[in-house]
Amino acid sequence: MEGQEPELGPCEFHVLAVDDSLLDRKLLERLLTTSSFQVTSVDSGSKALEFLGLLDSLDPSPHQQHDVKVNLIITDYCMPGMTGYDLLKKIKESSSYKDIPVVIMSSENLPSRISRCLEGGAEEFLLKPVQLSDMNRLRPHLLKSQTSCEDKMNNGCERETAVECESMYERESPMNSGIDEYESESPARSDGGHERENISKRISVSPPSERRRPKFSGRVMSKCTA
Repeated sequence: MEGQEPELGPCEFHVLAVDDSLLDRKLLERLLTTSSFQVTSVDSGSKALEFLGLLDSLDPSPHQQHDVKVNLIITDYCMPGMTGYDLLKKIKESSSYKDIPVVIMSSENLPSRISRCLEGGAEEFLLKPVQLSDMNRLRPHLLKSQTSCEDKMNNGCERETAVECESMYERESPMNSGIDEYESESPARSDGGHERENISKRISVSPPSERRRPKFSGRVMSKCTA
């Protein structure tokens, strides 16, 4: 599927494939689909950035980021206009997509090129023509990416819960001041505890209907559960 994001089913990974060669792009689509990956393919680095919402800026708008979900990007190295390495740098400079695994493909086995891409943040460097066995090398990076996203979501929920609890405590804090005010207004005990004993006796003999609880100026604070 070129330039269109497919609908994802449960536990499916979405791969963005980038290659200017139609033949190589169709081969890659077939291999990825056979390996149960959902595929979106484009023919240039600029179209890949456009799909991600990064063509005009390093971060997509909230609407674009919500709509686009990509688990891995696999791109050819030699492409006109923007090389695969240039695309890799753009992805890694984006705060929204920097954790997405990027795999580079090339028909030339040049150690300097391979080292450059790996040092630039690429997870793998595959030699063309890509084979079905190469698809198995992608899955660990996809699983790692999924775990990283889940950790971020959990950390975000924990931070939101902490802020919510702190806000709740601040709203309910008048209860504490109410207790202090009540205690400060109580007469000082200078009779060696006899006054407290008399109060206890009066409470114990009074019928339940006549017993009164001290009134606090604040509300009872509810428990915060994680």
